[in-house]
Amino acid sequence: MADGLRKGLTSYGDAGFSLFLRKAFIKAMGYSDDALNRPIVGITNTHSDYNPCHGNVPQIIEAVKRGVMLNGAMPMVFPTISIAESFAHPTSMYLRNLMAMDTEEMIRAQPMDSVVVIGGCDKTLPAQIMAAVSADLPTVVIPVGPMVVGHHKGEVLGACTDCRRLWGKFRAGEIDETEIEAVNGRLAPSVGTCMVMGTASTMACITEALGLSLPMSATIPAPHAERFRSAEQSGRVAAEMARAKGPRPSELLTEASFRNAQVVLQAIGGSTNGLIHLTAIANRTEHRIDLDAFDRLSREVPVLIDLKPSGAHYMEHFHHAGGVPKLMAQLGALIDLDARTITGASLREVVGAAEQVPGQDVIRPCGDPIRPEGAMAVLTGNLAPRGAVIKHSAATPSLLQHTGRAVVFDSVEDMTQRIDDPALDVDASDVLVLRNAGPKGAPGMPEAGYLPIPLKLARAGVKDMVRISDARMSGTAFGTIVLHITPESAVGGPLALVRNGDLIRLDVASRSIALLVDDAELERRRAALPATKTPDRARRGYAHLFHETILQADEGCDFDFLTRAGKT
Repeated sequence: MADGLRKGLTSYGDAGFSLFLRKAFIKAMGYSDDALNRPIVGITNTHSDYNPCHGNVPQIIEAVKRGVMLNGAMPMVFPTISIAESFAHPTSMYLRNLMAMDTEEMIRAQPMDSVVVIGGCDKTLPAQIMAAVSADLPTVVIPVGPMVVGHHKGEVLGACTDCRRLWGKFRAGEIDETEIEAVNGRLAPSVGTCMVMGTASTMACITEALGLSLPMSATIPAPHAERFRSAEQSGRVAAEMARAKGPRPSELLTEASFRNAQVVLQAIGGSTNGLIHLTAIANRTEHRIDLDAFDRLSREVPVLIDLKPSGAHYMEHFHHAGGVPKLMAQLGALIDLDARTITGASLREVVGAAEQVPGQDVIRPCGDPIRPEGAMAVLTGNLAPRGAVIKHSAATPSLLQHTGRAVVFDSVEDMTQRIDDPALDVDASDVLVLRNAGPKGAPGMPEAGYLPIPLKLARAGVKDMVRISDARMSGTAFGTIVLHITPESAVGGPLALVRNGDLIRLDVASRSIALLVDDAELERRRAALPATKTPDRARRGYAHLFHETILQADEGCDFDFLTRAGKT
């Protein structure tokens, strides 16, 4: 099999000429024959002026290149699209699959023997791993790392759990405009991803648990020198993988490694988004994420990481306490330690080398967990025939069994316009319902599931309510919120049948979410639903591709033709 510069020659009808031309043009960059005859390590560049989370990527790239060259291979940097959570319209999830396609095709199209993908901001790591799995080239994943913490009036702050908490206080009139502006400048004191257990941190931990990145790489703060030393070592590993032709993702991503990732997702108090992304990654392989099995794990795996939004600490504290290797050591027999990693080492070796930090209280032992059950539970019922999810580790315990009156919002726009209306008929015992916010309905399944507390209730001191939707929620958010209701309302799911005043019962202990309306009435309502049609926004371009091929949340929201099986 061809490798190095000879790999994947451009088709001119003459292979010898194709190589001659390729070498002639690349020599315009000043490369020598010695350099061009070495194994090639591709390095993705996801930096953008719109992406402060990836602000350290240029330095990471230089460190990776150094590691590659120190190990005798040739680094080649190439760009892919860059997705930044708070800058992507309508939502970063809308663009995740586009990034996965871009990355996969650039890996396939350009000559490289292994690849280093650099990501962090919520949807980039899953997109890159989805791409790497499909391309199945030896891959090293480098997370950009979390920000360091900020401070305000003697309090430690972090984006974006504290931004939501303090914004809620501002909405309730508890802090004024001058203070919220001061907070705005202190929540994100460095480049990097959110320093709480949001989606970015969750995916970095999952990546390490899958064996696709170096030990400790999930938690090293973005500005720290250790981040760049880890990147240099990642370059060395990628060079070795280029020579050895492996291990490839298909060799590392086994049933055991996916189970390890699910255990870690539960134990870290991870983002509900992590379940969607892990499902999409698994569907690019021969394996699957079984929601029933995932829920069974939630009853077996305790939350051990005392980290916001489920606990009190931040990512840098997790790192200094021993990171993911120490967590896996605490999880003991719940982790399959025979699973392999990109270095060739097993998790047994990684866990055996975990740092012992006397007195640390961020990573708890199983006998003294933050929560006795895992971070999230899977719910079913007549409102969610194919499932819904709740991050009950970040919910209000008294609301985990609750029956309330539905207050329905037909879209994100409807919610925005009416949620603060003083005339809104709502009280603290009601259940806020948002629909048409799923993969097709919004489009892009926005992080709108964190419905704000209606202003008149917030000012009366209400901090949490039961909220349900077919949307997603940021991993940084908290509250008693049921998400990913599947099928979504835009494709005729039961959420489309809910009316104001209907009673909804949530019972997390029994894993149930139910609309207390009889079946005959629901059938009458279903018959009255308007026929679904392609909206004007989805008549051309990427919007059309998205609308016509997007899968539901329980299938990972990938495009149907990108799964391992392809379009059926």
